[in-house]
Amino acid sequence: MRPPSLLIGLGPVCVGASMGYWQSGALDWGLAALALAAAVLMQLITNLQNDVGFTTRGAQHVGSHTGLPRATAMGWLSTHQVRVAILILSVLASGLGFSLVALRGWPVLAMGAASLFAALAYMGGPRPIAYTAFGELTVFVFFGLVAVLGTQWLLTGGISIGGLMAAVAVGALAAAALVVNNHRDIAHDRLAGRRTFAVTWGQTASWRLYRILLSASWVMPVMMALVLRQPWMLLPLVVVPHTWAMQRALTPGTTGVDCNAILIRTFRLGMWFALLLSAAAVLAHLAG
Repeated sequence: MRPPSLLIGLGPVCVGASMGYWQSGALDWGLAALALAAAVLMQLITNLQNDVGFTTRGAQHVGSHTGLPRATAMGWLSTHQVRVAILILSVLASGLGFSLVALRGWPVLAMGAASLFAALAYMGGPRPIAYTAFGELTVFVFFGLVAVLGTQWLLTGGISIGGLMAAVAVGALAAAALVVNNHRDIAHDRLAGRRTFAVTWGQTASWRLYRILLSASWVMPVMMALVLRQPWMLLPLVVVPHTWAMQRALTPGTTGVDCNAILIRTFRLGMWFALLLSAAAVLAHLAG
C-alpha cells in the first residue's frame, strides 16, 4: 500500500478544501471527509495495481530492480489476493462516488470515473500509462488539477484562479515524486520495455524536469500573493530551503537506492507544502 505515497493523495484535497473556504468562507466537513476518503482509496488502488502489474509482466525477472519491495514480486501475497483487494477498494470508492453524485450531480461522476480509470490503467491494461512517457503528466492532472479543483468545486460549486494556481503547484510536486521514481529505475525500465519520460528523453532531461517541477513550490506562492493580493500566500515559501537542497541532491547520475531517500523527501515536501498552502488560505480568509 506504500503509506508514504498517501501524502500525495491527502495534500490536494486539503488544499482544495482550504481554497474553497478562502473563496466562500464556509466548509462542509462531511463533503470534505468524503472527498478525502475517495482520494486515499484512489491512491491505494493505484499502488496495488502498480504492484500486481509489475509482477504479472515479469518485470522482477529483468535486470536489477532497486526500488522498494513489491509484495507480489516477493511472494508475500499472490496476484489474486491483491486483485481481490483492488476490487474491494474499487467498490468502496464507487460507493463514495455515487454518494457524492447524489449530493453534487453528474460532474462528480465524470471526475470519479476518470480518476478510477486512471488508477486502474496506470499499470493495467494492454498499454499501461506507466509504460509510456505520460506518467508524470497523468499525475499532474489527477493529483493537481482534478483533485484540487474538483474538491474546491465540490465544496463551493465553482473554481477560482487561486485554486488553479494552487492546483498547478500541488500537481507539480506530486509529479516530481514520480520523476524521482522513474529516474531511479531508468536502467531497469529500459530492459523491461517501459518507455518512461526518463527512458525516452534521458537522465539529464529527467533531472531538469525534477528541478522545474520543484520550482513550483516557490514560483506559484509568489504568483498567488501578487495576483490575489494576499501576502499570506507566501507562507509556503518556508519550504524553499528544503526544495533547493533536494534540487542539489538529485543529479543526472543519481540512480538506484540513493533515489529512495530523495523519493521519501519529495513525498514529505509535497505534504508540507500542501499543509502550509492550506493554512495560508485559511489565514487569508480570517484576516479579511
